[in-house]
Amino acid sequence: MNFKSIFTTVALAATTLVSNAQTDSVMMRHIFDEALVNGKCYENLHYLCKNIGQRLSGSANAQKAVDWSKKLMQDYGFDRVYLQEVMVPHWVRGAKEQGYIIDGKTKTPVALCALGMSVATPANGVTANVIEVHSLKQLDTLGEAGIKGKIVFFNRPFDERFIEQGTAYGTAGDQRNAGPGAASKYGAVAVIVRSLTSALDNYPHTGATNYGKNKPIPAAAISTIAANQLSELLKKNKSVQFYLKDNCEMLPDVLSYNVVGELTGSVNPNQIITVGGHLDSWDLAEGAHDDGTGVMQSAEVLRIFKALDYRPKHTLRAVFFMNEENGDRGGLKYAELAAKNKEEHIAAIETDEGGFTPRGFSFEKASPAFLKNINAQWKSLFETYEAGRLVEGGSGTDIGPLRETVPSVMLIGFRPDSQRYFNIHHTPNDVFENVNKRELELGAGTIASLVYLIDQHGLNF
Repeated sequence: MNFKSIFTTVALAATTLVSNAQTDSVMMRHIFDEALVNGKCYENLHYLCKNIGQRLSGSANAQKAVDWSKKLMQDYGFDRVYLQEVMVPHWVRGAKEQGYIIDGKTKTPVALCALGMSVATPANGVTANVIEVHSLKQLDTLGEAGIKGKIVFFNRPFDERFIEQGTAYGTAGDQRNAGPGAASKYGAVAVIVRSLTSALDNYPHTGATNYGKNKPIPAAAISTIAANQLSELLKKNKSVQFYLKDNCEMLPDVLSYNVVGELTGSVNPNQIITVGGHLDSWDLAEGAHDDGTGVMQSAEVLRIFKALDYRPKHTLRAVFFMNEENGDRGGLKYAELAAKNKEEHIAAIETDEGGFTPRGFSFEKASPAFLKNINAQWKSLFETYEAGRLVEGGSGTDIGPLRETVPSVMLIGFRPDSQRYFNIHHTPNDVFENVNKRELELGAGTIASLVYLIDQHGLNF
């Protein structure tokens, strides 16, 4: 055995790793300098929120956002900017919802909003006794005898033991997503759901519901303060009633678009690294954190590389997906076209958890060996910017369909601090004023840095 040869090989490999790390560290410093000193995502977000506003799929504002986003990318001089056609649902909330608790002769108005995709109540609203439940399984126990003709009240709060608020959202979300359809099976006349948040306030949180094959019934979210109030009254009086009036309407599907911008790869142009968020938003506010911050960060990644005169080895693609909130049609179309065009995707990164302080990234279905090696080589680079959390975990709704059509792709979720997101998520408070410029720009720099590292070194850990 030639120990001298082995030692030389190991020494050269170690020297290469140190050299790469030094080069990467310098480049990441340039990326963050550009994001923090010359960043454009905050002013772009201001325009999106204040000049366009809410962008519910199928709405005129959603189309305005498509037109403006395409022009923004063209003005930045990206190598290619184009639209992907996609048919999207067109749900309309209608006039402001009404709701109140009826306790004997006392009527107490509550803060509420219709769930996305809900049907309307009769013109005069619906009044019925309330049955409180904390899980979908309870519906099976109560059956038609306990539910028929009543308004089902789902009142399961966030589990505060979870450190990541997204996990609490996930474990509470079935009551909103599937609750109305499940209650309909047993003859419920309507559903009200506790808003999905840890916050105790009077801001109701909308979000989509899916009836499946069940008969649609009116569905609304009530604020956490209202939920607590109703629950306390029900403990004292099982005959408490609720009045709900929704004015929703489902219109025919509308043609819309994903907006795509590219920097063409100089070495492997047929291999793609995607970064994206969703352009649509709910209609209660401006869609600032959900997901204006994500789409503006995605465009900013490519803008940063243009500003630094960095020519990527692989094609970098910023995608503004349409219809994440109530259908995921944009994500499905993107994956369908990727397969149809036989595209090779190395990685897809989604930023859809708000524009808060970056903490790191989660890699979907990553093996222990992959996580060990990527942390060994890249964690220290990100720790300089306090974003060194590289873990196994979920990625995102929009890029999720790629796992079926392009199974070789690594799906990655950008993970900012999660503690405030669900105070704002899907509420009237999701406005530009609740986005911090510094945090947004740090996020853009963090995402651009990961894109750079993947472009330079791949993900073969």
